[in-house]
Amino acid sequence: MNRLLSINKCYLNTFRNNISRTSSVILLSKNVLPNVCVLRGTHEQKKIRSTLNYMIALGVMTVGLSYAAVPLYRIFCQAYSYGGTTGQAEADESVSKMKAIKDRPLKIRFNADVASSMQWNFKPQQTDITVVPGETALAFYTARNPTDKAVIGISTYNVIPFEAGQYFNKIQCFCFEEQMLNPHEQVDMPVFFYIDPEFQEDPKMEYVDEIVLSYTFFEAKEGLKLPVPTYAR
Repeated sequence: MNRLLSINKCYLNTFRNNISRTSSVILLSKNVLPNVCVLRGTHEQKKIRSTLNYMIALGVMTVGLSYAAVPLYRIFCQAYSYGGTTGQAEADESVSKMKAIKDRPLKIRFNADVASSMQWNFKPQQTDITVVPGETALAFYTARNPTDKAVIGISTYNVIPFEAGQYFNKIQCFCFEEQMLNPHEQVDMPVFFYIDPEFQEDPKMEYVDEIVLSYTFFEAKEGLKLPVPTYAR
């Protein structure tokens, strides 16, 4: 009997010790929890602040790029004949000394479009002309503002087939420059150009007998982003 009481006392002491240890762990956890919450709160604030700074920087960059879109697009396209964009040439001595390839006639067709929000009347004065590589040519477009207010327009251009853009050089044109027309004003816009004689030496141009020069006018507004062709040579 005494032995049984001794065993029960031993179990009772062990149970009390376990409860005491568990209570200590619970109290310790309660003391640590506020510190963990404070650390988490500080970390979340830093993440929110970092994200906010990133969004502000992205917004500033987007605004800056929208203002620079036209000149950057013009420089890039003219340098690489991107998506059928023609090259820009100077009327220097090399142009006057080009050798015309008389046995390679090309028909140049002219197309004119306006954006849905643009109220101008815009059209080419000629449907097409025939030229040969190495020979300069002159064409005209006509734009008219039929509204009762002044409208500022800006145009983009390309050629079809796209691969021919690298050989289509414009000496003078009205593209990428803002044009303001007063109410009911009409103007003639010249395009002075030539086809590079190297056109004849390109195997990809062997079966090309017709090139389309196309202009599209947009109303110039703040933040305007000109459309970028999806095709690059």
